[in-house]
Amino acid sequence: MIPTWLHILAILSIATGLLVAIAIAVDEWRHPQHMWIMNVVWPVTALFGSFLSLWAYRRYGRLATRDRAMAAMKRNEDPPHRRETPFPAMVGKGAAHCGSGCALGDLAAEWLAVAAPVVATWFGWQTLFAEKMFAVWILDFLFAFVLGVAFQYFTIKPMRQLGVVQGLIQAVKADAASLTAWQVGMYGFMALAQFLIFRQWLGTKLEVATPEFWFMMQIAMLAGFTTAYPINWWLLSRGIKERM
Repeated sequence: MIPTWLHILAILSIATGLLVAIAIAVDEWRHPQHMWIMNVVWPVTALFGSFLSLWAYRRYGRLATRDRAMAAMKRNEDPPHRRETPFPAMVGKGAAHCGSGCALGDLAAEWLAVAAPVVATWFGWQTLFAEKMFAVWILDFLFAFVLGVAFQYFTIKPMRQLGVVQGLIQAVKADAASLTAWQVGMYGFMALAQFLIFRQWLGTKLEVATPEFWFMMQIAMLAGFTTAYPINWWLLSRGIKERM
């Protein structure tokens, strides 16, 4: 049985993430990011990062507004987000950039599997896997991969002035390892939540259409950030992924 305090905490955490995401989106509407895809990344990150994302946005995201970047370029200076963002924070932005695509992919895949359970059978439920969650993880990965590469494409292509094909190739190179590391962290925590916390300790199943599931997903996304961070450090230090 799910304790009342956990149910309330889950609702509050989800509501807080939504409110922070809206607050960031409103600020971006007034002060758009220099790189348009970041107008999507910051609010999506806030859905699970909540006040941590708000702090990061106010501290580093506001350095990368279009107005500030254009003003610096008119003075023949590097934009402030390149001058004033330390490398560890750039790595964090790179991991969050990847994670926002993963988060949207996971969100879409999980609800698709609820709305159309037959989709899970296409990926092995009841044939390869007795547990539906494992089949949905494959769908999660595919959705996350497509959206993660798309997010990276819209970063790398304009920054390197590449064509469509080369842009896609570089986007896959830049994001494949990062999003895989992110999903590993996310899957690991969700397995712990499903099989240990909920089934063994609480004696119930963690269902997608509950606040508790998405509260656990918020924590799982933070676990994904942790596992993707060292990979992004390597990618940025080698120049495979762009610094933002």
